[in-house]
Amino acid sequence: MLTQGMRAPDFTLPDKEGRLVSLSDFRGKTVVLYFYPKDNTPGCTRQACAFRDAYDEFLARGAVVIGVSRDGAVSHRNFADRHGLPFYLLSDPERTVLEAYGVWQEKKLYGKIGMGVARTTFIIGGDGTVRRVFEKVKPDQNAAEVLACLNDEN
Repeated sequence: MLTQGMRAPDFTLPDKEGRLVSLSDFRGKTVVLYFYPKDNTPGCTRQACAFRDAYDEFLARGAVVIGVSRDGAVSHRNFADRHGLPFYLLSDPERTVLEAYGVWQEKKLYGKIGMGVARTTFIIGGDGTVRRVFEKVKPDQNAAEVLACLNDEN
């Protein structure tokens, strides 16, 4: 997993409309990059809606919010439309970015062990360096924690 001070790997992934979005598109801006398991599941929906509800505050601090999961563009579009999500949702079905950021991990759920996305959020500075890593985040608290961190930095 990436840690604070490391260079964030650049990537290019399709958004909900199939347009390619790269991390390098946002050089000079703070990027809140959050990885989540699956569209329209209870925890992921609560997490996304919390980012939605605080979105204007993120914009006021010059931050770009990007969510990444393995779901495809159609799933992301439906998820965004259903919940009014104004930020980027990017698709990584090949797990390239998930693995580069170290969030594709072994997980245990109901006694079964398998691989999946570890709910993790990174704050990436305008210079492309990881400024903060939030691991094992709670869906209902993640957006507020990240916003508090951004407030402390300003």
